[in-house]
Amino acid sequence: MPKYLIEAAYSAEGLRGLQKDKASGRKQAVIKAVESLEGKVDAFYFALGEKDVVVIAELPDAVSAAALSLAVSATGLARTSTTALLSVEETDRALAKRLTYRAPGA
Repeated sequence: MPKYLIEAAYSAEGLRGLQKDKASGRKQAVIKAVESLEGKVDAFYFALGEKDVVVIAELPDAVSAAALSLAVSATGLARTSTTALLSVEETDRALAKRLTYRAPGA
């Protein structure tokens, strides 16, 4: 199943909700949401810096990843960024593919 890196930044109101729900409550809410899409949370962390939450999740496909991102962002309480992750083996397969490509201006 494809893996995705999901990063989220809370709004001020979202941070107030975090204080109310506690970190463990938010983690459980994310796990429940991912599982409702037939996925699995591999890792869940709170972070210091530009992003407040970092999640690595397995989801069935990009449509499911988009559904999660849209649902979270639509609340207005957090803004998400989702990145598809490739395994070493998938990257090797990508490197083995032959294609025709012309660089800009070449």
